[in-house]
Amino acid sequence: MNNNTNEQFEKVLAVCRDLFSKKLYDYGASWRIMRPQSLTDQIFIKAKRIRTLETGAVNMVGEGINSELIGIVNYGIIALVQLELGYSDVCDITPDEAMALYDRKANDALELMKKKNHDYNEAWRGMRTTSYTDLILTKIWRTKQIEELDGATMVSEGVDANYMDMINYAVFGLIKNGVA
Repeated sequence: MNNNTNEQFEKVLAVCRDLFSKKLYDYGASWRIMRPQSLTDQIFIKAKRIRTLETGAVNMVGEGINSELIGIVNYGIIALVQLELGYSDVCDITPDEAMALYDRKANDALELMKKKNHDYNEAWRGMRTTSYTDLILTKIWRTKQIEELDGATMVSEGVDANYMDMINYAVFGLIKNGVA
C-alpha cells in the first residue's frame, strides 16, 4: 500500500478533476448561478447521504459513498470559486477559465493539507472513515452558522476555511476507500 499522502491526495484530486471536466463539458459553468449558501446545502445533502449509507441503509440510488465524496470535493472547490468571484445570473466564464479556477482552488486545498498533515503527523490515517463524514457534517453546520451571521464571527475561521476542511476530509475518505 502506498502511504505517500501528497501523491495519493494528488491522484484523488485528478479523479475529481476529471469528473468536473466532463460535467463542465455537459453543463457548462451552470454552477456560476449558485450562491455559496446553496453550495453548502448541496454538500450537506451529499454528506447526509454518506451517513445514511454508512449506517446501513439500503442504497436505492445505486451510487455509493465514493461518488458522494467526489461530489463534496467538487462542490467545495466550486464554493471556493464562488466566494472569490461572487455568483452570477449567467454562465459568465469559459470552460478554460473554469478549469483554471478549479485547478487553483484544488492546489490551495493540497497546500493546506500539506501544512496540516505535517503538523498533525498523518493523524488522519488513524481515523475511521465515518469520522470524516461526521467532521464534514460539523463543518457544514459551522458554515451555515457563519452564513447566518453574514460572516461576522468573533474568533472563528471563515467559510472558506470550512470548505477547505470539507474538501480535505473528503479526499482522505477517498484515499482510505482505495481511490488512490
